[in-house]
Formats: sequence, structure tokens, C-alpha cells
Amino acid sequence: MKKIVALAVGIIAFSNGVNAQNESDAAEAAPKLTGLKVEAAAMVDEKRKLTQEIVDSLFSFSELAFQEFESQRYLTDMLEAKGFSIEMGVSGLPSAWWATWGSGKPVIALGSDVDGIPKSSQVPGVPYRKALVEGAPGHGEGHNSGQAVNITAALAVKAIMERDGLPGTIVVWPGVAEELVGAKAWYARDGRFDGIDAVLFTHVSDSMEVSWGQATGTGLVSVEYTFEGQSAHAAGDPWKGRSALDAIELMSVGWNYRREHLRPLQRSHSVITDGGDQPNVVPSKASAWYFIREITADHIRENFATLQRVAEGAAMMTDTTVSRRIIGAAYPRHFNKPIAEAMYENMRAVGMPDWSDDDQAFARVFQEYMKADEITGLKTEIEELAAPREEPKSGGSDDIGDVSWSVPTVTLRFPSNIDGRTGHHWSSAIAMATPVAHKGATAGAKVIAATMIDLLQDPDLVESAWTYYREEQTANESYVPFISADDPPAIDKNVEIMATYRDELRKYYYDPSKYETYLEQLGVEYPLLTGPDSE
Repeated sequence: MKKIVALAVGIIAFSNGVNAQNESDAAEAAPKLTGLKVEAAAMVDEKRKLTQEIVDSLFSFSELAFQEFESQRYLTDMLEAKGFSIEMGVSGLPSAWWATWGSGKPVIALGSDVDGIPKSSQVPGVPYRKALVEGAPGHGEGHNSGQAVNITAALAVKAIMERDGLPGTIVVWPGVAEELVGAKAWYARDGRFDGIDAVLFTHVSDSMEVSWGQATGTGLVSVEYTFEGQSAHAAGDPWKGRSALDAIELMSVGWNYRREHLRPLQRSHSVITDGGDQPNVVPSKASAWYFIREITADHIRENFATLQRVAEGAAMMTDTTVSRRIIGAAYPRHFNKPIAEAMYENMRAVGMPDWSDDDQAFARVFQEYMKADEITGLKTEIEELAAPREEPKSGGSDDIGDVSWSVPTVTLRFPSNIDGRTGHHWSSAIAMATPVAHKGATAGAKVIAATMIDLLQDPDLVESAWTYYREEQTANESYVPFISADDPPAIDKNVEIMATYRDELRKYYYDPSKYETYLEQLGVEYPLLTGPDSE
């Protein structure tokens, strides 16, 4: 037994030595922040408490698309107090805003999403299902963290610009209604990015990564069809009725049959938003909401036109009439190579957060509960700079695509969540007001701040970004948005849901004047390493 123990100790010691050597080699190979970037990173570190408060506060608001009014108030009050000028309700979106500070070139715009997911309310720091408010929305995508990254970085760089008299303008803006892709195409249509030199966008992930060129995933059109017919007694004289619900069902059948003859890269899905009032009344009105996704803009338009013909056919078969309205749109994304390369070097210098043993233990318990394919804990290495895939890959959509076709744009994915979660799901909220989210946001803010310094100090980077945009990205494709000048934003969406839950959610809003963290306010010990049976 003593020999086995000794052997085990020797193996561990050898392994630790090898790991230490590997880490040392990696540290030697990685670049280091220099000049103003060192100061910016130090300022970001000094603002860790602010970063944590923003992450936790937005998590507690739990607002859905188009209804992000508490987030709007909180963030704009903060930015205005820091000297930013605020414009509210831009592009016909009451919950949207635009914050600007500085003057002259370059103009650097920082964007990130703020809206949540229906029915994803979750007590943070609890590694299993436990709703904070049953049935309520929550941050099941982690959109509570990106503004913390951007605002922390913006304030750090702003302080340096003021001290050194550096010219330039900082813009901070929100991706409201991203889960319905309902805002950025309207921003782009209305010229919100005219005169901006670069957009640095942030999105939560379980890793640190950036890419250039065509992104993995799709673009989409989000459209709601409404059929109108004639009501009648469903048993007494149904022949007098013309069922709008029949039209909805026939449209669904027609589209599902058509799927077989569409490219495998397409994704399409729908929900019935109005199916009538009660079974004994022939529905005179019914609506269905479709997402039509594809890899290229041309194929999105082609499939959308096909869906339109299916809807018209369903109306003909049922003697009903049909109308439509655009709810959202997302152009396929294309990210800027020169800015992505600069950001990647800053990622290498910043590296991943220094996760504690508690962070890693919490992540592993979460992965075990979620039955993840591998129990790996939190990632400790950044991802390589991602180039365009030789073969496109289908997947989700993001309306940052419309921005990327208006101005040189990149997206930093920063490590504030845990691998093994399910997207658009309460599990994606579990880590989002814990030290994992806070440390990931701080690391992301350092990368954003460093990349802002690059853009401020290197006019050649700005010029090369626009050269790539003009000569590579847009040389053979012109951006034509999927929305028209007459399409208003769908600001009625989620009004009733938020009216149902806001008062109850308000009881749980984070109060940083009384509690160090949101976990402390909720009485959650970190790390909680027990399962639901412990309750």
C-alpha cells in the first residue's frame, strides 16, 4: 500500500511539474499588454465591483424583448452620471437608448444585448432547477452580462482619454429585443451607425473567442401571419363559418411538406399566437408566427417568398383573407478581419479568468446535474482566432448581422457561463449572477478596453478595417435589409407577460446598497454543491 501511495504521489508531482512547465511555456509565448492597455486593464480591475453590480442588477430585472425599461433606467442613469449624453427611445423603440461621450474620430460603438427569455426565471448559484418566480422570464441566455463588459471598458478608456487629451468618441448602445431580433435592423435602417468607425459587440459564452468573415449560423426573417374569416356556431351552423384556424393549420401542413424540398441548412419554426376563442365558435381570426432561417440573404428571401405563397394558398382553400407583419429580421453575420485580429492579440494577452477551486467545483456539479457529455469544469484557455468555415454550418441567428453590414464589426464572446447548459433555457441562467459571470465579464472588459486603445492609437487599424469592409466584405454583396421603411418595430410584444410578472419580480430586484452581491441578497451560499434532494 505504501508503494502505491508513493507512486501516486510521484505521478501527481510529475504531472504538476509538467503542467507548471506547460503553463510557463504558454505564458512566455503569449503577448503582454503594453502602454495604455496596461493602465486600462488596471482600471477595469479597479471597477470589478461596478461590473458585478451591473451583472447582478440586470439579472434581477429579468425583462423580455421590447420591455427592458428597468434596464434602460438603470444603465442610462449610470452613464449620464458619468458624463454621457443620452438619447431615449431611438428608432421607434421605447426601451432603446443611445449614450455618447467625447468628440472627433475615431467613433467607437460598444453594443450588447439586454433582454431575457420567457419562463427561464432561476435562482442564481443553485445548480439545479429552482425558479425565482414561477413562470416568469429570466436571463436564460445571459444577456445581463454584456453591458457590464462594455460600460466598465468604456469608463476605463474614457478616463485615459480625458487625462491624456485623446480625441475620439465612445458610443454605448443596447441590443434590445435581440431574442426577437427586433431592433438592430431598425437601427441600421435609420442610420444609427452612420459616421461610426467600428463596432465592438459582446456576447456571453463559456469561452473567450472572436471570429472574422461569415459567421457560423443563419440569418432570418421573423413574420406573423393573421387570417380572418367568419365566425359561426361550431355545432349549430358551422357551414356559415370560415375558419381562420383551419387556414393556420393548412399553412402549417403546407410548409411542413415543403421542408423536404428545402436546403438542409435552412431552419424554420413557428408558434400559433392566436388560435381562436373557444371550441364552439368557428374562429374568425387566428395568427401564427414563423422564423425563416437560412445561411445567405438570397436563400432567406427565397424561402420567405415560398412561405408567403403557402399562406396565400391556405387563405384560398378556406375562403379567408391573410395579412402579415414583420416582427424581426437578422441579416447573416460577417465580421471584420483586421479588428478581429487585433482583438485576438488582446485576448491572448488578457487570457482567461483565474478561476478559483470553488468556481471549478460549482461548474462540475452543474455539468453533472445537466448530464453534460464531459465533466470538464470551466475552460482555462482562450479559443483560436476563428476563420470562415470551408463548409457553412447552420444554427442560430443574431441581428448583429445587420450592424456588421453597416460598419466594420466584431463580436467578442466572453467567458461568463458554463459549458453543458441548454440554450434559451433556465440552465443558462444558473451561473449568470455568480463569481463565474463576474470574473468572465471583467476579463471581457479588459479585452474590449485594449481593443478600444488600439483603435484610438492606430489610425492604420481603422483604415484597414474599412479597406476590408469595402474591398472584401461588400465587394460582391450589397446590404439590403429584410425590413422596409414602413415596417414598425413590434413593441406590443411581451407587454402582457411583463405586466403579469413585473410586480413580483420587483420584490427581488438587487439592492447593492444593502448587499455585497445578489447571491448574498437571496441567501445563496457559494459554491452550492448539493442537488435538489438536499432541500
